Amino acid sequence: MNRIVASVLALMVASPAIAERGTDGELRALYWQAAMVLNPYLSTSAKDVEPAGLAVEPLAIVEDDGTMTPRLAQEIPSIENGGIAEDYRSVTWKLKPGLLWSDGTPVTAEDVKFTADYCMAPGFGCAVLDEFENISSVEVIDETTLRINFDQPKYVPLQAFVGQRTPVLQKAQFEPCLGAAGASCTEQNFGPIGTGPFKVTNFLPGDVVQFDINPHYREADKPAFSSVTIKGGGNAMAAARAVLETGEFDFAWNLQLAPDVVAAMVEGSNGSLTAAFGSMVERIELNQTDPGFGLPPEERSTTAHPHPFLTDPAVRKALSMAIDRPLLAELTYGPAGKATCSIVPTPPAFAPLDPEACFAQDIAGANEVLDQAGWLPGANGIREKDGIALSLVFQTSVNSVRQDVQALIKQWWSEIGVQTELKTVEGSVFFGGDQENPDSLQKFHADAQMYTDAFYSPDPASFLNKFVCANIPSPENQWQGKNPTRFCDPAYDDGIAQLHRTADLQERQDLARELEAMLTHDGHYMLPLIHRGMVSAHVNSLAGISPNGWEGQLWNIADWYRTE
Repeated sequence: MNRIVASVLALMVASPAIAERGTDGELRALYWQAAMVLNPYLSTSAKDVEPAGLAVEPLAIVEDDGTMTPRLAQEIPSIENGGIAEDYRSVTWKLKPGLLWSDGTPVTAEDVKFTADYCMAPGFGCAVLDEFENISSVEVIDETTLRINFDQPKYVPLQAFVGQRTPVLQKAQFEPCLGAAGASCTEQNFGPIGTGPFKVTNFLPGDVVQFDINPHYREADKPAFSSVTIKGGGNAMAAARAVLETGEFDFAWNLQLAPDVVAAMVEGSNGSLTAAFGSMVERIELNQTDPGFGLPPEERSTTAHPHPFLTDPAVRKALSMAIDRPLLAELTYGPAGKATCSIVPTPPAFAPLDPEACFAQDIAGANEVLDQAGWLPGANGIREKDGIALSLVFQTSVNSVRQDVQALIKQWWSEIGVQTELKTVEGSVFFGGDQENPDSLQKFHADAQMYTDAFYSPDPASFLNKFVCANIPSPENQWQGKNPTRFCDPAYDDGIAQLHRTADLQERQDLARELEAMLTHDGHYMLPLIHRGMVSAHVNSLAGISPNGWEGQLWNIADWYRTE
């Protein structure tokens, strides 16, 4: 298996010089989850953000190694160049000279200011409002210079307009869409005018997006392709076959398939795979509140009722010790996953100093931990204490790989005397935000749940901030909090507050590691399993692809070209 994985990821084609602009014809891509909107301010889903990125661009993007590179900006602001104020209360950006929208009109600082106002407008419901947190105003200094002001020192200040989730929009096009009108601006949301290498020419939501080359793109020799078609629908298996077996398409996105299936397709085919590893981590959360069916619906999984046994640190530790993470990664994810002990596995500056601390499965040690804590096997082999049995419901979304993971973990937990009932929920329901939905991950009406989420800035402060006490989902906040584990520790909250006040990079790294360990390695409230990569397929004649775990699959499409 390891040999196959290594050969799959090593299949990268040597590439000659890039073709001239527009001479390589049409590029055909498959996104089996189809785009529904082309405005990242209305959706953070990769299936929407990545196609939109062909047209609309941010001031800067994040490279795969976590460094930032200018896109529309002339340079990355810093303390050294004066772009970041010494008191961290403002950031000054300078646009590249001569930028044009795809309709030929100039890009100015007014467009950037407008975009900030657009996202922050009351009544809009901006999908990435967190990236604009603490911005008090945006000033236009001149046509190409703007200053973003914060209402307090901001660490880290480079979030808004960094990354494809917060692109610059054209003020002239989106001005009628401020506030509550934003979601209903169909023409703008389906066909944004942009500065990217391509412009939208046709969009059928849930089906297909078509792009033509942007004649006003700032790089005269790019892109090599004259048009791009992104087809949606189907499934990952069909998408893989359309590239690796039939060659009907040039590129296929997000191939979360079993390793043996993918390897069989690759060997001897005309296509290759790439894997981009960003911050996505498949993890198990252990509910700190009681989801019991004996409680009224409005009181299930609320802090008024602590969990009967997952509040015991010995139980949480034993559940973690019983898992064989490296085997789990190899058997279920192959090239798409790496075992991890951390929910912040990247960038390296913030990753744990001992990244393999949890890799060794220890069934005997887990049993000893439970014995010492007084959880002893009952007549049926299930451990119990004070009349409470270690019997739990373990839920996740419907997905063949996730169901394989569930089955393996159920077996391992049975070996330490824990009874596990597996529950699966349709993805649209599990990840749904409807407050009436009883099976959402926010309501967490189970004992353990597994899913993946990610953060999009190389500094994990905003991600770690999710787990403060105030972010616990509850009836009072319509179950919209970002801390479904119901973890709450005043010491953690104090640490987060300190992180938000700390500018020194080394201090930030040390503090972030301490906070992450409280959630995982020390507290075992969350059990990280797999550092997930985004695996894509491309025909061997397609070159210039550069995996990027932060910005998605199409981030450098201006550099793609054919070799034959």
